[in-house]
Amino acid sequence: MTLKSTTIAVATVSTTMCLTVNILVAVLTQKEVPGIINMILVGGTTVGIMLAIVAELYDRINGRITALTEFLVARLNEIDMNTNDRNAGFVEGYLLSHGQDAAVVPFGPRLSGRRAMSGGDDRS
Repeated sequence: MTLKSTTIAVATVSTTMCLTVNILVAVLTQKEVPGIINMILVGGTTVGIMLAIVAELYDRINGRITALTEFLVARLNEIDMNTNDRNAGFVEGYLLSHGQDAAVVPFGPRLSGRRAMSGGDDRS
């Protein structure tokens, strides 16, 4: 049983109990139901209704987030497919123009010309 169904059942039972107790006490005796009993039953009804509303909003938001996620995944897959095609063509064109044994030369370290500066060291 889902949260929404449970809270609707709790609210229905609580409302029914409140009405039944008040009607029976009013018909059978000349006394009133204590206020604390009525407050507990009305509180249970209120909590049940509020939780049912929150559960419904959660279901709606969860559905929208799921749809948005599926859309983003499809869009990213499409972009990835197009990008992979372009990169593959670029690499193939490069290899064809430079031969199959094209050398890959790594960049050397650039240590010269770098120094750490603090705020007072930038005197020119």
